[in-house]
Amino acid sequence: MKDIVGSLPGIEKVRTRFLALLKERQGTIAHHAVTAWHSTDPKEVRNNLESAQNILHKISGTAGSLGFAPLGCAARDCENGIIDHIEGINGNMAAFPQEIINRLDMFISLSQSVLNSKA
Repeated sequence: MKDIVGSLPGIEKVRTRFLALLKERQGTIAHHAVTAWHSTDPKEVRNNLESAQNILHKISGTAGSLGFAPLGCAARDCENGIIDHIEGINGNMAAFPQEIINRLDMFISLSQSVLNSKA
């Protein structure tokens, strides 16, 4: 698929925009994660996790179609972990499982690798 994506007219401009947004979104996701981690207010934790999940959803939906399938899968994995937590028994508590932190850390590392390889 990467070969097909690379041959589409104008795709390089779209990829460049995606990568610029990825750098910005990476920081925003990290901000939401840190804010949720430090919060003791269940509503604030939930709101920050949902905000991070929404950004991850955008990335997962776009990354694969632009030739960044592993990044899209990592974003989807984080998104699904957050959804499972929010919809689970602890979803309305001021809890932020270490598993989500680990998934987000893997996503941030992978996104940084993608950004570094395209710089």
